[in-house]
Amino acid sequence: MTTALALEAGYWHSLGRGVGAILLYALLGLALMLIGFQAVDWTTPGSLRAMVARGLPNAIIVSAAAMISMAFIVVLAIYAQAGKLSEGLIAATVYGLVGIVAQVISVRVLEYVLGIDIGAVLKNPQFSAEAVVVSAAHVAIGLVVAIAIL
Repeated sequence: MTTALALEAGYWHSLGRGVGAILLYALLGLALMLIGFQAVDWTTPGSLRAMVARGLPNAIIVSAAAMISMAFIVVLAIYAQAGKLSEGLIAATVYGLVGIVAQVISVRVLEYVLGIDIGAVLKNPQFSAEAVVVSAAHVAIGLVVAIAIL
């Protein structure tokens, strides 16, 4: 008795399309994450990138929260367009860029309202509870924007 492994017609085409979609969304996600980090860096007093490279704990915490927040936005933008590759890529790009702008503006407004001098917090070589507040603001706003995409 022999058993043959048979693949459905179109299997390889479907697999190739899926792999292509993964690669395209990964590249788009990477680009949006880099743009998002650059937007946070650009709106932060001093070079956030340099502060992270120096190992300043508050800069690292806030940067990590900003990246997680942007990932929420990108993931939900992709999820909302499931199954429609070209429309999904366009929508994820637009929603991602709008989300990045909304996040950066919102976090800066919250810092101002709460009286947080983010430049001083990020440059502080000692851990600061204010960094946790700013990080929480990043994550919270990222979640709000991400859910709004749905």
